[in-house]
Amino acid sequence: MTRGGYVKVEAGFERIGGALEPRFKRQKTYFTPNEDFFVCHSDPTPRLDTATWRLELLGDGLERPRTITFDDLAGLPRHTVDCVLECAGNHRTLFESVMGEDLSRRADVTITRWHLGGVGMARWGGVRLADVLALAGVKDAAAHVMPVGLDITREEDEDGVRVPLPRDKALDPDTIIAFTMNGQPLPPDHGFPARLIVPGWVGTYSIKWLGRIEVTRERPWVPRNTVMYVLMGPQWPEQEFAPARGAPVTRHPIRSSLALPLPARLAPGRHRLTGYARGNDHAVTQVAWGADGGVSWQDAELVSTPARYVWTQFACPWDAVPGEHVLMTWATDASGATQPMTIPFNLGGYVFNAVHPHPIVVA
Repeated sequence: MTRGGYVKVEAGFERIGGALEPRFKRQKTYFTPNEDFFVCHSDPTPRLDTATWRLELLGDGLERPRTITFDDLAGLPRHTVDCVLECAGNHRTLFESVMGEDLSRRADVTITRWHLGGVGMARWGGVRLADVLALAGVKDAAAHVMPVGLDITREEDEDGVRVPLPRDKALDPDTIIAFTMNGQPLPPDHGFPARLIVPGWVGTYSIKWLGRIEVTRERPWVPRNTVMYVLMGPQWPEQEFAPARGAPVTRHPIRSSLALPLPARLAPGRHRLTGYARGNDHAVTQVAWGADGGVSWQDAELVSTPARYVWTQFACPWDAVPGEHVLMTWATDASGATQPMTIPFNLGGYVFNAVHPHPIVVA
């Protein structure tokens, strides 16, 4: 398939709306290979080059406006962050298959029906956003930082997608402008030449193809924090969040998934099933698993070292006998937070993180 002039190999991907979702499976490596990373944006992919690319810094929260080149950016001290990037709508179809909720209730938003594959892990390299903004002088009164991408969508502003960050998160030392992904220049579909990476927060804040950053005293209200990436429903009365129509989606919730098709088919016998658990600022330090509802929870083996922002790989041994089975996994992080057993439905189908059944047919 061609996306904006670049060829994207679709083997192992499923096209869902404007996204490419990889089949969620066990990876051979801890980091997700760039070519296997999920893709979510509107066509076409912007065609940019480092020679002509510019980043504008402006707004009433800065001492002076500034335009910087890619060479200016690359000349700042480097910083690397290992972190999960996950779409806010990942696991969305579980609202339907597990909870029986209808995802088609909002005519104003296109629902991308993510299964389990809208997540990946990468080593992002670049420079701290705080160091970049320091070039223009951040005023004490500055409260919000809004990155603006160079891609255009029908549902959003005419000159690029955008979503504001609170000052503290924007200036966090691990919030970076990245220009490498797993040691390579950013692929075109992942924001070349420069994108934001906001670890611990849902993917919509990690704006790709950066072209402008606005620093303001007042909070900007845009489609992504008023109608698109907000939790709507009886649990979130609109009048409490106006002018937004619900509560903003920000941090990743704690969740876990088996690295198997959903549903899965396996042969009888002993299996070492694997999966991925992840959270936000706290490392996932424990994963339990159970089968068929009649077996008490057992601790899974943690295959990777728990750390903040990254996923924890886990494994569980299972003796599969012929028939239909249901397995479940349950994650706990270093703060003691656990996956909930149930969650309220929201109209956008965002951040499903309940402990969920994983059907497996053994034949």
